[in-house]
Amino acid sequence: MVDLLTAGRALGLGRTLAYELAKKDEFPCRVLRLGNSYRVVTADLLRVLGVEGEGDAA
Repeated sequence: MVDLLTAGRALGLGRTLAYELAKKDEFPCRVLRLGNSYRVVTADLLRVLGVEGEGDAA
């Protein structure tokens, strides 16, 4: 998992917009709320970015 700001930067989103989308459950990747922080599932982030993992290539 990566933090919300890192995922937002990878997607070209600023801090405020990333948090707004996460709070509205509209962030383009799966976001988990862990205590007071948000975490983004790395596999979902890579999928949205169009990056394939080693095991995904055919």
